[in-house]
Amino acid sequence: MPSANGPIARWARGRAPTVPSFASVGHPDRRHDGGTMGIEENRGLVEDFWATLYRRDWDAIAGFFTAESHYTDVPAPEEGAFGPAEIVARLRLGIEPLESYFEHRRSLVVTEDMAVTEHGEEWHWHTGEQVVLPFVSVMELRDGKILRWWDYWDMQTLMNAAPEWWVVHIMAGYK
Repeated sequence: MPSANGPIARWARGRAPTVPSFASVGHPDRRHDGGTMGIEENRGLVEDFWATLYRRDWDAIAGFFTAESHYTDVPAPEEGAFGPAEIVARLRLGIEPLESYFEHRRSLVVTEDMAVTEHGEEWHWHTGEQVVLPFVSVMELRDGKILRWWDYWDMQTLMNAAPEWWVVHIMAGYK
């Protein structure tokens, strides 16, 4: 039986009040005011976002989000980042220290209000460690912005490859 203090229980307690219900996905009128964009416009938005992220253009990255936007790494034991400043700070914490950082895209599926990207991120640290970290990134899109971005990946794959100095660095946090 799952523990009341285990990772699933912590996830449910920490996220349920702050994020939209999965039941509302695909039904913009159930979540917020605002319009959806067409599939091609959303594909362009997501492609531009990924290109900007892999260039590590921090100022431009902030422009893809609103004050209501939420980004989280699902396996991480905290609620994630809210709004452009926190999202950029969270990204910089883990990615900025990398010597190099590349995407290996497998697929991108886009609708009027969602995008799902299956990809690998190749991380290289200056101390010689490296990893290809498989991701599935789910984005909820609204009015040309990313409203919700949840990254699904395997914590063990990252922790088995990451140098100790980097782990100590990220444990300091961004808030």
